[in-house]
Amino acid sequence: MLKESQLVLSETVAKKAESLYRSRQHLCADAMLLAFNGAFDGGLTEQQAVGLTSGMSIGQGDSGCLCGAVASGALVLGLFLGKDGAYRNAATIRSAVNDLHTRFKRVNKSTCCRVLTKKVKDDQKAHFEQCARYTGEAAGIVADILFERRPELIDRINQAYVTKHDSKTTGIIRLLFNRLFR
Repeated sequence: MLKESQLVLSETVAKKAESLYRSRQHLCADAMLLAFNGAFDGGLTEQQAVGLTSGMSIGQGDSGCLCGAVASGALVLGLFLGKDGAYRNAATIRSAVNDLHTRFKRVNKSTCCRVLTKKVKDDQKAHFEQCARYTGEAAGIVADILFERRPELIDRINQAYVTKHDSKTTGIIRLLFNRLFR
C-alpha cells in the first residue's frame, strides 16, 4: 500500500506527463519518458529520450498496436528498476511491466491503441483528450509501481521540474521550429 506522500507524487508525475502531451510538445510515449526522466534524474538528454520513444506513439509507429504510453511506461520501468544492473533485475522489470499492462488493461479494457481510440478516431478533439487522459493514467500507474518497488525514489523527485508549467505556446513554437529547420 502506498503512503499518502507517494500517492501525491504519483499524481504529480502523472500530471506532468499529461501536461507535456496536452501542451502539444510531445506525443504520449515521449511525454511519459520525459516526465519520469526529469522527475527522477534518469540521466537521459531530451534528445535521447525522444529518440528512444519516437517510434512508440500512435500505437507503435502509427500501426495502432500497443498504446504508446504503455510501451513507454515499460521503458521507464526498465530505466529505474534496472539502474543497479539490468541483467540482475530483468525478472523484476518484466514483473513490473506485466503489472503495468494488467493495471492499464483493467481500467481501460485494452492496451491496443486501435481499440482504445476506435470510438474517437474521427473526432480529433475527443481523440486528443482521450489520449491525454491515457498518458496521465499510464504515468500514474508507472509511478505507483516505481514507488512500490523503489520507495527511495520519493526522495529523488525534482519538484521544480514536475511543477513547471508546460504551455501550449511552447509546444507550437517547438513544432514550427522542427518543421522549418529539421
